[in-house]
Amino acid sequence: MTDYGSFISLSTDEFHEKVEEGYKIIDIRRADEWHYYGVIEGSHKITFFDEEGSYDVTSFLEEFTKVVTDKEQPFILVCAHARRTKSVAEFLAIQLKYENVYELDGGINWGWIDKGYGTVK
Repeated sequence: MTDYGSFISLSTDEFHEKVEEGYKIIDIRRADEWHYYGVIEGSHKITFFDEEGSYDVTSFLEEFTKVVTDKEQPFILVCAHARRTKSVAEFLAIQLKYENVYELDGGINWGWIDKGYGTVK
């Protein structure tokens, strides 16, 4: 577990523990990435950045707040390599004041698939 101050990065084992505790998984990758690599079972697919790196915060939050219904509810962000999740985690924690923000260290590619875990398509 690495504490970045505004959010916490979880190892794969810690990720499993938090999911067992009921933490929601938010996969912020694009649809083409979900299709190609699959998703971690139980993930909520809510894209943040498009292929050009642009984003629509209003659309993201509209879907996000259907899953994470209050600012104290813990959740885990997932992207491909845990680069995008760091930006989104800081935004949600610092600017929007979400209190229990986590990410999967290494993302789905380096923190999940490379560790031998499967995905669903």
